[in-house]
Amino acid sequence: MKTNEIRKLSQEDLEKKALELKTELFNLRFQLATGQLDNPSYIKSVKKDIARVKTIMRERELGIRKEA
Repeated sequence: MKTNEIRKLSQEDLEKKALELKTELFNLRFQLATGQLDNPSYIKSVKKDIARVKTIMRERELGIRKEA
């Protein structure tokens, strides 16, 4: 997910997206442990998406506006 796409979301949508991504990460880790995960590098991209969402949420909380 691109940063510009995340910035267009409302605060409520960002919270929902963060929860959705955390659930997806949990499921991916579970699949990795059971040997069902085909692409382990996908975990890395989901973690980065979570970080992007949290960063934008924090920017809004502090009133910081970064241009993309």
